[in-house]
Amino acid sequence: MNNIDWDIYRSFLAVLNLGSLSAAARELGLTQPTVGRHVDALEKAVGYQLFTRSQQGLLPTEPALAMKPYAETMAATAAAMQRVASGETDAVHGTVRISASEVIGVEVLPVILGRLQDAYPDLEVEVSLSDSLEDLLKREADIAVRMTTPSQDALLVRRIGNIPLGLFAHRRYLERHGTPAKPQDLTDHRFIGYDRRTAFVRQALEEIRKSAPTFPIEGIRWKHRADSNLAQLAAIRAGVGIGICQVAIARRDPDLVQLFRQEFDLPLPTWVAMHENLKTARRWRVTFDALVEGLTEYVRSA
Repeated sequence: MNNIDWDIYRSFLAVLNLGSLSAAARELGLTQPTVGRHVDALEKAVGYQLFTRSQQGLLPTEPALAMKPYAETMAATAAAMQRVASGETDAVHGTVRISASEVIGVEVLPVILGRLQDAYPDLEVEVSLSDSLEDLLKREADIAVRMTTPSQDALLVRRIGNIPLGLFAHRRYLERHGTPAKPQDLTDHRFIGYDRRTAFVRQALEEIRKSAPTFPIEGIRWKHRADSNLAQLAAIRAGVGIGICQVAIARRDPDLVQLFRQEFDLPLPTWVAMHENLKTARRWRVTFDALVEGLTEYVRSA
């Protein structure tokens, strides 16, 4: 087991995630027989079967599923080592991996990161967009933009402030369905929201109750649901219904109308965090500082 090459584990993880040898081979840039030999070698080393064939492809066995988190940790470590090796600590070149939510990553970060890479042309940036939290201590990302308080130790954290959220609808929707005169009228409108109440959604609803106690949030039914913030934003822009949007983003479109500005004012607390061991390396430090400066400017614009 100690002599198993990382490439074998990498092939195993790809097959586990993609469900077939051919898909894993395309993902890794290898031939299908090579990936097959890697899986066979790992099965021989561990002494039990890792996959069974079915009409749906290769299905992982229980031992394979038990190995998955360890293989993922190895993959994250290998990627982090590659990023570290790609640049010297006193130079601003090499790769920096940034984790952020979908909306921040698509609507806010491009301008900030564009300025950063203009200033440091040899800097390479990877952006991982997800509303789930990547582990900075395991180096799944180097720097993270987070909307929840970073709770891990050994992190360098800067609080950016509160990104204001508001209720918005496109003029086309309001022309078709009318503008609600009071918050209670929202129950008669098509409201855009989440398809399930995750921990983040429950936290957001609790914040609405605290910041807008008279707002009838419990009486509103989400008639257009999506588990992606980007999909919800696209629905607002398309005139599907009324939804929650970052004020600074909505102000870019003059056809988006804010509703109940006084009654509904939801703050979205924002932090930038990275592992404290990275603070002395210039490429990570300049990226961290650029994110703090750019996001602070973005919050002020709202």
